[in-house]
Amino acid sequence: MGWLEYILAFAAFFATHAIPVRPPVKARIVARIGARGFSLAYSALSVAVLAWLIGAAGRAPYVEIWPRAPWQSWVPFGANALAAVIIALAVARPNPLSFGGARNAEFDPNHAGIVGWVRHPLLAAIALWAGAHLLPNGDLAHVILFGTFLGFALLGMKMIDRRKRRQLGGDWARLADTPRRVKITPGGLVRAVAGLALWWGLMLLHGPVIGFSPWP
Repeated sequence: MGWLEYILAFAAFFATHAIPVRPPVKARIVARIGARGFSLAYSALSVAVLAWLIGAAGRAPYVEIWPRAPWQSWVPFGANALAAVIIALAVARPNPLSFGGARNAEFDPNHAGIVGWVRHPLLAAIALWAGAHLLPNGDLAHVILFGTFLGFALLGMKMIDRRKRRQLGGDWARLADTPRRVKITPGGLVRAVAGLALWWGLMLLHGPVIGFSPWP
């Protein structure tokens, strides 16, 4: 199919991330399957289309921009483990400074956890994942793919900062003044282990789903 599948997959990715979240569309879907059903369906659709897009990039015509070296595979191997741990430490935790937070009214800037180090942990994880995959994937299709995700994550951080400053007003400075502390807690350790388990599971699924082994 040449570049056609790649273009279609990219179009589907943007469409599935733009259309379902539009207020009128989302309201109709939520009315039928509920908010939780929407979240589950939207997440499943996003993962499926992302897997298709990554697979389509691998099947696109190979146009080399820079050559691949064996050592480059170690970069995503390690960076993805860190990204998975960041996600595990951030998910379902208070974070009024970014998206994806839960129980934001309970946020304590003096005990901010991962938010004290990374204000936008989910976007930081995407940036790590995309940036790390750029190095060993120097062909045109993958450079466009991972470069787009990297740019989206970095630009998203700035856009969310501006929006949150407007929304929070004078509270922004107080909430954003989060000290960087390393505090080891049982809950934090469980989350870190869960993140590593997630990373390991994704590594095992990478070959069967994406069609390329991630092991260095």
